[in-house]
Amino acid sequence: MRIVDPQPGDDLEPVDDPGPAAAPAHGAEPADRSGEGDGADRAGEGDGADRAGEGADKRGATGRAAPFVAVLDYGIGNLRSAERALRKVGAAARLVTCAEGAAGAAGVVLPGVGAFGKCAEALRGSGLDRVALDAIESGTPFFGICVGMQLLYAGSEEDPGAVGLGVFPRRVVGLPPGVKRPQMQWNQVVPTEAGRNSALVGSVGTAAWFYFVHSFAPEIGAETVATCDYGGPVVAACERENVWATQFHPEKSGEDGLALLAAFVGRCGKGASAGSAEMSTGGTGRRSAQAVGGGA
Repeated sequence: MRIVDPQPGDDLEPVDDPGPAAAPAHGAEPADRSGEGDGADRAGEGDGADRAGEGADKRGATGRAAPFVAVLDYGIGNLRSAERALRKVGAAARLVTCAEGAAGAAGVVLPGVGAFGKCAEALRGSGLDRVALDAIESGTPFFGICVGMQLLYAGSEEDPGAVGLGVFPRRVVGLPPGVKRPQMQWNQVVPTEAGRNSALVGSVGTAAWFYFVHSFAPEIGAETVATCDYGGPVVAACERENVWATQFHPEKSGEDGLALLAAFVGRCGKGASAGSAEMSTGGTGRRSAQAVGGGA
């Protein structure tokens, strides 16, 4: 397994693809500026402005109108990098702070960095939890990133009193004992048995490299389609029907990351309402009654 620690002062923008033959060079990785929780948070980014597609390409490579992808802005984290990366691959992406701003979206993205409990509380307080759940239940293509993926689960041992969206019944747990926390590095992502027919995994191949910044990850379950090796198998991606989610940051993972986001945008453009036809992970993506009624 190739691992490279990031250097202080590295940029947070998408970086060059490390390629299959060599590990990423020092100085190429984005760095975690927050120092706590999962992901990377920079003050002054993700300010919550609904900017009506400002700067976004209005048409994709085929000349068709670019699909509107709503990036949920609940006041936490560096959301601009996800928004910019989605625009780069052809989405009319914009940050939205309310249900009205997400109306008519062809796809919904839930980023997240920091502590699970803080993110869960902020998401619920903003009312955007309902937007996320409505998108999932209606079959709208949905993508959770980093803590945005963790929020799809029932809860996390990081914040035992906090309640997630409950789309998946398992919990988020700490990385295996004996490893450096957080995992802040490039790591190779490989499919699980369930992921062999995954549309998410199929969009980037079976041995791609992505950038991780996290101390917690979900328990492995039927929805797990890819893992990385970090003191043992750690959930890297999950998929069920219209729901895709990654523990890594595709917006900071070079060409493979952009390819993954492009595949998601392509599904949005097609009006996709289900995951890979071959997936047999089961479930409907409905949240638990406890998660709906609980507070963070």
